[in-house]
Amino acid sequence: MPTKKAKQPESFETALTQLEQIVQQLERGELPLEEALNAFKEGIELSQYCQTALTKAEQTVAKMMTPQGEVLLDEDAV
Repeated sequence: MPTKKAKQPESFETALTQLEQIVQQLERGELPLEEALNAFKEGIELSQYCQTALTKAEQTVAKMMTPQGEVLLDEDAV
């Protein structure tokens, strides 16, 4: 059975919601093995998407602040 490629989530929030739903399905243990494996794979992809989005957000915030924690108002910092 061919696996389908997961489409790119619309946003971080959408990806996180989908990931939470997958975790709940897997925790219930009611999925047949093949469906559980596909759900697990999709969950890994969503987790990676969320991690990348969080890393980018963290980098953006870091560019907007000095090492002392002061906010830079320079628009070039973003």
